[in-house]
Amino acid sequence: MGMTTGSESSASLHYRRIVLKLSGEALCGAGSFGIDREVIAATAREIGEVRAEGVQIGIVVGGGNIFRGLKGASQGMDRAQADSMGMLATVINSLALQDALEKCSVPTRVMTAIAIQQVAEPYIRRRAIRHLEKGRVVIFAAGTGNPYFSTDTAAALRAMEIHADVLCKATKVDGIYDRDPVKFPDAQLISKMSYDRFLADRIGVMDATAISLCRDNRLKVRVFKLADFGNITRVVRGEAIGTIVED
Repeated sequence: MGMTTGSESSASLHYRRIVLKLSGEALCGAGSFGIDREVIAATAREIGEVRAEGVQIGIVVGGGNIFRGLKGASQGMDRAQADSMGMLATVINSLALQDALEKCSVPTRVMTAIAIQQVAEPYIRRRAIRHLEKGRVVIFAAGTGNPYFSTDTAAALRAMEIHADVLCKATKVDGIYDRDPVKFPDAQLISKMSYDRFLADRIGVMDATAISLCRDNRLKVRVFKLADFGNITRVVRGEAIGTIVED
């Protein structure tokens, strides 16, 4: 199907190019702060397996395990200053993930929206696409480079810029439920949801700006649980896990 990866499974791929959104909290494992080396190594191994199937992968990672701009602002910091700190936190996570990926022999580039050329490349859209075409994993760091925008919004923006087939939102839960599954054991998983319902119900999995951007550009969003090993592979093969948000 136009792929020359040599992988027998490439023919079964439902998505050829994805943006994977990881929360910073996903990297700290059972803790509430910092980076859990075992968790990040396991994540890197799975990303490596997905790449080996012939999928082009862009990644946006949050920074909440190190510093969250909104929390800083709520404690009296200037919002733009706090968000700048949050964007730098995502660079730390991105460099850690790059290290873990390269230990799995996965060629990886970190591209930042804020110029930090001693440690990472500046984000240039055409260069990012070229990296993907060459089989490199690209980690998009520092959000959009602007305050007041979340890393979810950055993931939606980058996905559209590189013409990704889907935005994969990896979370701590199985998908979107009709009620809080922690409080209500009988809560039902919603397998498919429209952008409008997502916005109307004020679903907290992603922020409204990101979903509005996806709706306006018809970018599908797949919400699924990261902790279950193999889930990213299941998504790119088109398996109906978690929740799909689309028209």
